[in-house]
Amino acid sequence: MSSTESSDADAAQTAVTVPPAGPVAQGGERLRVFSRPGFSLTVRSRAGRTAGLPTALFLHGLGGSSQNWSVLMAKVADVVQGEALDLPGFGYSPPPDDGDYSISGHARTVVRYLEESGRGPVHLVGNSMGGTVAVRIAARRPDLVRTLTLISPALPEIPPQRTAWPTALASVPGLPRLYQRVTRDWPIERRTRALLALCYGDPGAVGRREFEEDAREYARRLTLPYFWDAMARSTRGIVDAYTLGGQHAMWRQAERVLAPTLLVYGGRDKLVSFRMARRAARAFRDSRLLAIPDGGHVSMMEHPELVARAFRDLLAERADGKGTAPGTTDRS
Repeated sequence: MSSTESSDADAAQTAVTVPPAGPVAQGGERLRVFSRPGFSLTVRSRAGRTAGLPTALFLHGLGGSSQNWSVLMAKVADVVQGEALDLPGFGYSPPPDDGDYSISGHARTVVRYLEESGRGPVHLVGNSMGGTVAVRIAARRPDLVRTLTLISPALPEIPPQRTAWPTALASVPGLPRLYQRVTRDWPIERRTRALLALCYGDPGAVGRREFEEDAREYARRLTLPYFWDAMARSTRGIVDAYTLGGQHAMWRQAERVLAPTLLVYGGRDKLVSFRMARRAARAFRDSRLLAIPDGGHVSMMEHPELVARAFRDLLAERADGKGTAPGTTDRS
């Protein structure tokens, strides 16, 4: 991700329209704030097209937000009611009071949300860092997870592919500040293009309107006093999760997941290597794989139709296997 300090933020604001003061709901979405001692979450939701549909909970990746899920939530509203969280320190959610951006810290927050909102069990969906958080939850709290969908999950990959090294280096103390200085004169358009090139298999497919919305959101985030701290600490949390051993190791956690699991990997992913798809398919005991050869790191945004179709198939398989159709309210 990328960078600047106050002077750069001022330059960014002259390059694009002034960012909106609050989160923007797409048509049919609702926004609310869920606050508890220690954290506050912005929740983006979309009602299902019929009453009584089960809930799907969506977790974004590093530097992302609940808005990353708007298109996919709209496409699967026939089988689930969707809720997407801005994890603490991202989107419009403030930092956690304890400053814990570890994978386990994010997982504890999501579990508290599920328990205290009464939403579980859910169809849990995660991208990148959010996928790692989802694996932790599914392994430790199977009672809260009906199915698991992982889109380019940030599971341990040693060594990571070369295009992922700059992101991983954000966890090294001092490097984010150095990057801010080096890129302080970059206009917001250049920053946004670099981000899209990192996340999309084909960044040229992003339309002008979407690009401008992304640039406005990026400019807003750069003005947040905790932006770089949240990025650096969360990146460090991912790296730390890579190094855990024993029963806490992420691949061991994957082996413990009981929920039917959909894995989505992109052949042009610059952050999570496509070669990890085969290992993931072996690790999760009840898995099915959607491989998108020209997909990047955010297939739910780049190829939402393919992901929506595979997600519906997953729910249909679960329904056939358990005698329960998608849309029932059983809490098995």
